[in-house]
Amino acid sequence: MVALSVCVEMYWQDMPVDQRVRRVKELGFTAFEFWGWKDKNMASIRAAQAETGLAVAAFASEPQWAVVERDNDRELLAGFAESAQVAHTLGCPTLIVVPGIALADETWETTRRRVVRKVKAMARIAESEGVTIVLEPLNPIVDHKGAWLTRMSEAADLVQEVGSANVKILCDLYHQQITEGNLIANFALYAPLIGHVHTAGVPGRHELVGGELDYKAIFAAIKNTGYSGYIGLEFKAMKGDDAGLKEALTLL
Repeated sequence: MVALSVCVEMYWQDMPVDQRVRRVKELGFTAFEFWGWKDKNMASIRAAQAETGLAVAAFASEPQWAVVERDNDRELLAGFAESAQVAHTLGCPTLIVVPGIALADETWETTRRRVVRKVKAMARIAESEGVTIVLEPLNPIVDHKGAWLTRMSEAADLVQEVGSANVKILCDLYHQQITEGNLIANFALYAPLIGHVHTAGVPGRHELVGGELDYKAIFAAIKNTGYSGYIGLEFKAMKGDDAGLKEALTLL
């Protein structure tokens, strides 16, 4: 069954993160997520999670934006292994990995070979630790100029070459609408490889209602593919955080 997860990075930014977690529960959601963990008080987050009974849908593996880089294999794998241990303390099944920014002095294919090698090594850790890596393509037009991984087809090729059930795609519908569109058809095509979803309205990364995307229809189409994971809410609310999130709940 598809469920919504609130990315607490985006909402109630005047509150400590543990208070944001409690607010997620008060609004009627069952899960939350966040970006990196090293800049957070994880003890307070674990306490808020235990108090509320919320699931942690996903968070970003450390070090972030590092897979494309040269000569950092030891740091990357150690950071991923440590992130997997943090995931265990939260009961979190999914670690988000954004490969990083393209290197100006080498071809995309040269970088791809290095990324495949590194993700295969990360996959071995993921398999032994029982967590799933989700690789996230980003849009290089508005938010992340220079991003190395940008298209669903590129992410699918990586996942298939790595060849591990513990490596999937994070399909960010906001980023993919800007980069290539064709959201419903692409989701149906790549659904077996998708392990997590992010959402925001286009343009502006605002609420899910009122932009150029019909999220009610998109959510229905996602359900029809058999996808049963989390859909993360990662938008900047213009109507107020509580109002924007409550509105998103109605779309399921």
